[in-house]
Amino acid sequence: MNKIVNRFSWKIGGEAGDGILNAGLQMFAKSCLRGGLQVFATAEYPSLIRGGHNNLDVCVSDEEVFSHTKETDLLIAMNKDTIDKHKHRLSSNAGVIYDGDYVKVSQSDFERPVKLYPIPLYKIANENGGKIMRNTVALGATMALLNFDMELFNTVIMDNFGVKKGTAIADANIHAGKAGYDYLKSNFPDDFAFKLEKQKRENNMFLSGNESITAGAVQAGCKFYAAYPMTPASSILSNMASLERSYNIVVKHTEDEIAAINMAIGASFAGVRSACGTSGGGFALMTEGFGLAAITEVPLVVIEAQRPGPGTGMATHSGQADLRFMLHASTDEFPRVIIAPGDPEECFYLTIDAFNIAERYQIPVVVLTDKFLGESYWTVREFDRSNVKIERGQLLTDADMENAKDYKRYKITESGISPRAIPSQKNGMHVATSYEHDEEGHEREEEEVRVMMHNKRFRKFDPLVKELEEPKLQGPENAEITIIAWGSTKGPIKEAMKLLAKEGIKVNYLQVVYMSPFHDKAIANVINNANATVVIENNKTGQLTGLIKEKTGLDVDHKILKYDGRPFSPQDICAGVKELLKTGELKEIVFSKHGIVEAW
Repeated sequence: MNKIVNRFSWKIGGEAGDGILNAGLQMFAKSCLRGGLQVFATAEYPSLIRGGHNNLDVCVSDEEVFSHTKETDLLIAMNKDTIDKHKHRLSSNAGVIYDGDYVKVSQSDFERPVKLYPIPLYKIANENGGKIMRNTVALGATMALLNFDMELFNTVIMDNFGVKKGTAIADANIHAGKAGYDYLKSNFPDDFAFKLEKQKRENNMFLSGNESITAGAVQAGCKFYAAYPMTPASSILSNMASLERSYNIVVKHTEDEIAAINMAIGASFAGVRSACGTSGGGFALMTEGFGLAAITEVPLVVIEAQRPGPGTGMATHSGQADLRFMLHASTDEFPRVIIAPGDPEECFYLTIDAFNIAERYQIPVVVLTDKFLGESYWTVREFDRSNVKIERGQLLTDADMENAKDYKRYKITESGISPRAIPSQKNGMHVATSYEHDEEGHEREEEEVRVMMHNKRFRKFDPLVKELEEPKLQGPENAEITIIAWGSTKGPIKEAMKLLAKEGIKVNYLQVVYMSPFHDKAIANVINNANATVVIENNKTGQLTGLIKEKTGLDVDHKILKYDGRPFSPQDICAGVKELLKTGELKEIVFSKHGIVEAW
């Protein structure tokens, strides 16, 4: 039979504790990566300490892959619940590997014909090291089904287990994997529709968005990071902590988010590049400190990883509903930069930019991400660090301060940016207070002082908006419809554009990276020249749509929204765009996991 080569989607599911994430990320995905293939992986898990259903999707291709896909070609079911939950997403050529001794299924349980591979996973695992090896047995069977290189898998096992747990554990996993491989080869015909073949290995990495943010912070010279663990930002804290000694960084696991932002402000006030991280609920506690950074003009970087709310919300799921919160958080008004990366490369480079902007303009900068971007993994080209610069702005040196007279920390300047001294520098004594103040920092409440200082802070935006790169259209110029979006929707949109192009539908895409300051003129120009426009967002109210209206006065023609805590799939976006083009009259389409649930 003619097999589909190097275009494959794989899912593993089971209970927490079954080793789902380790099996998918550390073993299968990395085996594909080492085979020169492009890989994307994303996981879903409940907010439970024990139990609950976990699953992980891995997409593999010999072309660049940006997202997961809606359909699964091979499902590894560690229990019956996995089959029940995911059988409706199996592709027309799909297969299911499961333990036939414990899980009873038949063709009648599925909407379309699938290949069933009942393998005694428990029995084989117990014969090769214990039941904990079940997922390794299943992965060995996966390698056999795909006719993929088992030696690659073995080297990944050795690296994954040998270093941390010793060669005995690694050898046991290798034997378990081989047993699963041999069982499938001996008991089933070679009639699976998919095959993976090794490609030439490029110098690629396999990174999550949060790992890329960590790498960007370290490359930018961050020397202080404070956070209270809050999903989906928690791994940034643990990643930074693991690098403390190697890069001379102070990392504080604080008692709460109030302490985290105040410690970061204190470190920055002392001259150290600093950051803090949290999710929306934690940032709610940080908002007073956020305003403190603004009025004291202390550089600060905040990583805000969104999750659905309000309140505690859905702690381990994804959404894009904190945009308005970030734009208006804290009391009164002050300039802040909101950066929304869309993939790991942007997470790395834009985090570096965030630290540079914070110091050059002496303002708070938010890197706005979410669970889907932060915790998913991509094949990523090695970062080019040759042009990375650390720009500290008007941070004064000891030599600058040696003969300084009448130093004014908040000196009125044309740019709004004042010379910045740090504690202990000669002649640099000044007051830094949360009150409105004059040029020396002394508390003042006169009308003219208030207006003068407020205008000074806002003047920073004038040069800043000119410096930041304007959003540019991706795709054909004369498209039938222009997608406008921000953040983690980037990957699914790029995959959807491929699918639409195959159907002869021309679509282009405007990615808005800087939510504040907003490139209103550039965005208005795109809207005015588009045949039709649609905003795609993971929230209910279309927050970017409202921001565009506020800043440009223009209406976007359509919205495609999803707010069930899960990211868009490329197929969702495809279906939505085709529905809009078919009718031309729909204003809004809302998606859930079963497709369009609302259209009007």
